[in-house]
Amino acid sequence: MSEERWEPLPREEVIKAVEKNYPSRIPLVRARWWGEGLHEQYGERLGEFNRYPEDTSTLWVNPLDIGAMKLSWQAKGSKAHDSRCLIDDYDKLDEFIEKMQDPENDPQYDNLIESAESIRKQNRYLMFGWWALFFERPWGLRGMQNLMMDYHLDKENIHRLHDVLADQYIRHIRRCVRDFKPDGFWTSDDLGHQTQLMMKPETFKELIKPYYVKVGKVIKENNLHWWLHSCGNNTEALADLAEAGVTVFHPVQKHTMNEVEVARYYGDKMTFLVGIDVQHVLQEKDPDGVREEVRFLIDTFDRPDGGMCMGAGNGIVSGTPFENIEAFLNESIVYGTKHRQKYNK
Repeated sequence: MSEERWEPLPREEVIKAVEKNYPSRIPLVRARWWGEGLHEQYGERLGEFNRYPEDTSTLWVNPLDIGAMKLSWQAKGSKAHDSRCLIDDYDKLDEFIEKMQDPENDPQYDNLIESAESIRKQNRYLMFGWWALFFERPWGLRGMQNLMMDYHLDKENIHRLHDVLADQYIRHIRRCVRDFKPDGFWTSDDLGHQTQLMMKPETFKELIKPYYVKVGKVIKENNLHWWLHSCGNNTEALADLAEAGVTVFHPVQKHTMNEVEVARYYGDKMTFLVGIDVQHVLQEKDPDGVREEVRFLIDTFDRPDGGMCMGAGNGIVSGTPFENIEAFLNESIVYGTKHRQKYNK
């Protein structure tokens, strides 16, 4: 096992990769993503991987603190207290809106501002963000069954909920821009399942895309990169996501999306944070097979001018051979540097 240590890229190099401006190597982003059970399996041994860099730093913000909202139906012990269906009736939406925390008075920022300053002093690429946007968040608030019915039976209230969420997100984005001076915004919406989108493409265009566009406008106005994580097959939404302003897409999930076609048709429209498959490749192949997969992904997505970062497709879970994690991280650095040298001569 190599003992060489690699330093994180300066923020300018990550920006070059995202903006297709000839970076020195392919950045690693969410590569050391330790998932369920991995700490229990390997414990302190995972510290051996600290010699591999994470080339971005992320500050996590909670734009919607449900626990602090003290909604009346929660206090009464309503079944709707279940987080899978908090708003079981749209009659409760007005109170929900009223109890949203104003970002200007949100105490979570007190420590985050200091952390942002420290990251900037290190000349690191700085992101802020949160998980769940305009599909995962409403799913959590309404419950999956209710949400899917809403798409067909109650579009008016879906638009109202999405508009409220967009306004709240934008208020937090504006405060983060002011206080953190960040480079990027990270969020998620698992829009796909194994074969297609979770909703019809027409439904996405009508009910969800307008709010992506609304957030994207603010992201662009503030010169941020927008990083979106979305599991499953997102092929039918990629053009709309790019048009709405998504800069970096993650993970291009193997066995659900065709990597070669995605790179061919969308490589000029987006940068890809390509995630190695944590379900089968890292679990089932030997280290040579893992290295081969890393090279395939880099050969497929790394364009002459850049446009690629490398990470784990999702959290690396227990049962993953230790030597496979080493092979993934090492090949991503070694071949990711070698591949860039070919273009940067």
